[in-house]
Amino acid sequence: MIKYTLLTVALCLILGSCYEPERDCEKYKTGTFKFNYEVEGMTKEGKFTRTKDYSVDYYDNKIDSATVRWFNDCEFVLQDINSKAAIHYKIISTTDSSYTFQYKTAVKDPNKQLIVKTGTAIKID
Repeated sequence: MIKYTLLTVALCLILGSCYEPERDCEKYKTGTFKFNYEVEGMTKEGKFTRTKDYSVDYYDNKIDSATVRWFNDCEFVLQDINSKAAIHYKIISTTDSSYTFQYKTAVKDPNKQLIVKTGTAIKID
């Protein structure tokens, strides 16, 4: 009985370690998306439109523009046109209408702790 239990557990671990989430990133390179973000404990909704070279964000009655530079199908950097601040994004999974991503500052500051956050963008166009 113990042999079968150990065999079952080992088989589950082997099969589970081979699982990779779906990542069809190509269809999320351009389009219009909505996303939720938090400011001072309040959840708000924003929107952005991304073309091959630019991303325009609409949030809190503001418009912000950035250039887009793709490293591969699933990773890119947005660099703010005005401040030149850069954020590195990595798409970690996709569905038929959304993608989940991780983001962090693209330039490491030795005096600040690197914080990686996660979000989800839903394609609306």
